[in-house]
Amino acid sequence: MSLSPEARKILAGITTATITTVLLKKGLRNVWMRGARPLRPGLPRLVGPAFTLRFVPAREDLATPESWSSPISTRTAIEAMPEGCIAVVDAMGITDAGIFGDILCARMMKRGVTALVTDGVVRDVEGVLGTNLPVWCDGYAAPPSVAGLTFVGWGEPIGCGGVAVFPNDIVVADQDGCVLIPQAMLDHVLNEGVEQERMEAWIVNEVNNGAVLPGLYPMNAETKARYAASKK
Repeated sequence: MSLSPEARKILAGITTATITTVLLKKGLRNVWMRGARPLRPGLPRLVGPAFTLRFVPAREDLATPESWSSPISTRTAIEAMPEGCIAVVDAMGITDAGIFGDILCARMMKRGVTALVTDGVVRDVEGVLGTNLPVWCDGYAAPPSVAGLTFVGWGEPIGCGGVAVFPNDIVVADQDGCVLIPQAMLDHVLNEGVEQERMEAWIVNEVNNGAVLPGLYPMNAETKARYAASKK
């Protein structure tokens, strides 16, 4: 799925907090990926279609340094990543084996990958930061991935941070973490997210002007009428 420049621009102006609210109103409660936090403070909000990768628990006959040369390896998967995607990696929440280090992250930057998101950790953290690849993860650890995980594939449904992620679902990442937008819900979020942001900005302005919360947040009928008038 290609994400239009216009859709990227609109989503870049909608916070992950607002997206969770918009999706909650449609019955989707489980869209925020647990454990995926910005590795570097101050990262901008980023948007992209999900390119999925999956690890399973380490098995000694498979999780070896030799496996890095296998056709089914993280190296091969990176070469399949399209420009503009967000790599979403199911690391099962394992935090004592780094899934990617500086060399792999550097290659992802060269391929134009927008960001790396995982419920696991990275290694070579100073080098990873030096690549300038935006990363959302659960920290860092020195041991390599094969110390605790076996890589098994890419381009298939995964679970990341307790969230079901399908290839080409839309991921939005900011300082609050990473949120998934199902493909079928994209147009709804584009429309309702902008309005939610506009409404909340108006409410904040009312609060700054001394308004009390009851009847304002959430709005009662009188407040809704005043808000509607403000948009004319």
